[in-house]
Amino acid sequence: MSSPATITARPRISARIAGITPSATLAVDAKVKALKAEGRPVIGFGAGQPDFPTPDHVVEAAAAAVHDRANHGYTAAAGLPELRAAIAAKTLRDTGFEVASTQVLVTNGGKQAVYSAFATLLDPGDEVLLLAPYWTTYPESIKLAGGVPVQVTADESTGYLVDVGQLEAARTDRTKVLLFNSPSNPTGAVYPRERIEAIGRWAHENGIWVITDEIYEHLLYDGAENHSLPVVVPEMADRTLVLNGVAKTYSMTGWRVGWIIGPQDVVKAASSYQTHLCGNVANISQRAALAAVAGPLDVVHQMREAFDARRKRIVSLLSEIPGVDCPTPQGAFYAYPSVKSVLGKEIRGERPADTLELADLILREAEVAVVPGEAFGTPGYFRFSYALAEADLVEGVTRVGNLLSEAR
Repeated sequence: MSSPATITARPRISARIAGITPSATLAVDAKVKALKAEGRPVIGFGAGQPDFPTPDHVVEAAAAAVHDRANHGYTAAAGLPELRAAIAAKTLRDTGFEVASTQVLVTNGGKQAVYSAFATLLDPGDEVLLLAPYWTTYPESIKLAGGVPVQVTADESTGYLVDVGQLEAARTDRTKVLLFNSPSNPTGAVYPRERIEAIGRWAHENGIWVITDEIYEHLLYDGAENHSLPVVVPEMADRTLVLNGVAKTYSMTGWRVGWIIGPQDVVKAASSYQTHLCGNVANISQRAALAAVAGPLDVVHQMREAFDARRKRIVSLLSEIPGVDCPTPQGAFYAYPSVKSVLGKEIRGERPADTLELADLILREAEVAVVPGEAFGTPGYFRFSYALAEADLVEGVTRVGNLLSEAR
């Protein structure tokens, strides 16, 4: 019998999991909370969550659901039938996309929707065109599902919008999926209808699936509109998965309810996967989500007005900082300024070579936390979430501006 010393050592952690890059946005948020617990006056621009309470009628629906015995046991893995029907109705109301309730899968938040969508569509080696700057979770979900992310990058000169020419240049015979996100996290960019139509027709002509993340659909400004790709290009409805959730629209990030909408065969397969992955989403959260999606949008519009005022303020403040180029976002609640002109300059005895180093310097010297562009596939930028109180927003950007104004 072999002794432990002679047994070939095997890695303790699988290569698949060891290769994951942790969420940079959650890491920044955790660091801010830890520093605040130490009593430091840190202001954080990292968390991508509204700073408003969940609407009262949603909380009341959840409280009532706790006392309903029907919610104490297992329910259908694909979601409560009434919630799936309400999501289908809400989708028609908000985007004009008509789907059956059987085309809806309720997931544990938007992140699970992202991963389950890729896990259902991808085989090992399949390529996914990933529009950058991208949300930090996208490439990790693609890789966990066995796919290969292929980055297609846009910058501030185009308003962070890619075009069909770039997509065609990146396409290979292994390309299976295009990941589309509008309004965008992290840039706040919103694709106009004509660009969405061009991209959708290109995908249709080349037999490519589209996964479109529409979780910021109601956070739009300056007359921008959300156009759902399978509505703009109906031919793509049978090869498109629409991802969404209650987190951003209804300030319900902690309730963990998202969904996938797609062709029935794909949703059925993803639902089968979910029977093993987690069973059903928590029933209390589903009841809360039902109240949210079936209810009025009055509170949502109030939150959007507040975000709009903050958006204008943060863009104005950032644009006043020497070396910072901040396009005006049209959606979501993020600003994504370029700080490339600041890199390499001396600030308090240091010369940060990239935005990782500059973000660290800002945290140490100004006690402000921002997420560097490396997390989103584009070094040289910062993501500022303006989902925080205006007083903190002004104070935080002012601190950053004072520090960066020392750059020589």
